[in-house]
Amino acid sequence: MAKPPAAAHAGAARLDRWLFAVRLFGSRSLAAQAVNGGRVHVDGERVKPSHEVRSGNKVNFMRGALEFECEVLGVPARRGPASEAARCYAESEASRTRREAFAARMRFAAPGAAAGQARAGAAAPAAGSHLSPSRSLQSMTASG
Repeated sequence: MAKPPAAAHAGAARLDRWLFAVRLFGSRSLAAQAVNGGRVHVDGERVKPSHEVRSGNKVNFMRGALEFECEVLGVPARRGPASEAARCYAESEASRTRREAFAARMRFAAPGAAAGQARAGAAAPAAGSHLSPSRSLQSMTASG
């Protein structure tokens, strides 16, 4: 007898579909690539994209340079608004602390970047710098 699909189980979903539905990844294929690449773990174990996640599971993955840890609180029926998606998982306190510390370091590293100002010491482009080197050479030889 065939096993029913994951969607038929109440409160369970494929890992790649859940990661996409709760907006932790921009597409389901990106979520599946991350899982296949071994960057996503459920309850500390490497799993496949078809692995079922349920409420209570712990999901860990690298988000850029930071490790993101969360607990599954629910399984959405579809990818909905961010406000609904955020209610389907709870980020761990350690993960939140790392993320906030990283954001503070980034603000400190580029103090004018947040306000849209140029970096200190950044030189303004020279006049005519929009020309390619060959075009600038052509204009010098044509004028001389």
